[in-house]
Amino acid sequence: MERYEIRLSGSGGQGVILASIILADAAIEQGLNAIQTQSYGPEARGGASKAEVIICRDEISYPKIRKANILLSLTQKAYDKYIGSLDRDGLLIVDEGIELSGNDPIKAYRLPILKNAIEKFDTGMVANIISIGAIYELIGEDVIHKDIMIRSISERVPPPTVQKNIEAFEEGIRLIRGYYE
Repeated sequence: MERYEIRLSGSGGQGVILASIILADAAIEQGLNAIQTQSYGPEARGGASKAEVIICRDEISYPKIRKANILLSLTQKAYDKYIGSLDRDGLLIVDEGIELSGNDPIKAYRLPILKNAIEKFDTGMVANIISIGAIYELIGEDVIHKDIMIRSISERVPPPTVQKNIEAFEEGIRLIRGYYE
């Protein structure tokens, strides 16, 4: 396993901070080292939101991302702001509504994250968990076991929404697998 520097970005209220906490929790439960940081604009809901997770077997000496090797952007504004922070060989995951600049990395995944959250789950509130599923599928189960990811999701979302969020996680996995077929 290499070092994963993951930046999740969107607007306030999309749950990117919760998504980053779930990823970090799962990595720690797996026995890895992880650091999670977050920031959001003063507007909070609707303003810019960014969260970062570093996952590594080795000790993490610096808590900030230098160059993201995975960038998730759920809004055009977040994409425009953070695309420059993605490593040249990094993986880009964006919602399908985002216009790519053309100089993006070869490994870009445009997924119907927000659309599927609404159409399949009747709420945009699971877009962050769909995103975690996509990131998880790209990282691989050899880094974090699936049962640990599901447990981390279950412990962090409201109890009445656990099953819906687990299904949203599975949807993110399916979206990435569909890209390979």
